[in-house]
Amino acid sequence: MVRPYLPLNALRAFEASARHLSFTRAAIELHVTQAAVSHQVKGLETRLNVVLFKRLPRGLMITAEGEALLPVLRDSFDRMADMLERFENGHVREVVMVGAVGTFAVGWLLPRLPAFREKYPHVDLRLSTNNNRVDLAAEGLDYAIRFGRGAWQGIDAVPLFEAPLSVLCVPAIADELRRPADLTNQTLLRSYRSDEWTSWFAAAGIAEPSSLLRGIVFDSSLAMMEAALQGAGVALAPPMMFARHLAMGAVRQPFEIYTSMGSYWLTRVQSRSPTPAMEAFAEWIGTVA
Repeated sequence: MVRPYLPLNALRAFEASARHLSFTRAAIELHVTQAAVSHQVKGLETRLNVVLFKRLPRGLMITAEGEALLPVLRDSFDRMADMLERFENGHVREVVMVGAVGTFAVGWLLPRLPAFREKYPHVDLRLSTNNNRVDLAAEGLDYAIRFGRGAWQGIDAVPLFEAPLSVLCVPAIADELRRPADLTNQTLLRSYRSDEWTSWFAAAGIAEPSSLLRGIVFDSSLAMMEAALQGAGVALAPPMMFARHLAMGAVRQPFEIYTSMGSYWLTRVQSRSPTPAMEAFAEWIGTVA
């Protein structure tokens, strides 16, 4: 069927009638008469040479032919409506889908989002969080902000900044820590990256305690820090991501000893061509990071 001759009014009448299973309710939605809707649907049936509804005394019953047509029309009208809603004040609103490590999202990105919205008011950022395990293509993401060394196959990675780790704990525990060796008497909270504490103790110049092999292992720094905030033990986390907790006095950093396990990276699938919204986000985060 040639596009200029698509019977749009008839298709709208059918789609509304199929949703409501009523010509009357469809007419109310479309702001036309019930007779007009019935006429449009009848004309579409004649054009397609099929019966789309069985007319019943108390409404309509959609036929198999109507069931086949309805999902395509519903999706098409929804997509058109979504596109039209993106136009605002002479501009089209664009969307950028970003996945981020939970620690980065809460500790760094969220406080800065008002500045992004102010600079790019016509870009809608849709943010999801993860524990550093992400599949950009499968999850439909434009970008993923992840932590590591920057080597991911088929991925374009731009470094943002390092976030070195240090000891963080509640004040009551911090008061018991005079020197790094005092940590051997504490519960050491661990992330799924098993070499973090080993690296920190090496930076502190002391032997790794045997107790390091015991305790809870967390799949995210956010969960680990929540345990630390509840006094369950000592966490090893990036202080810059928990600056708010440090400023409030909820946690303390007893030692100025750090270890670096990698950096935060802005990543995208190499085959993914950047959209204007993606370019805006990459430019912004590259400027403020």
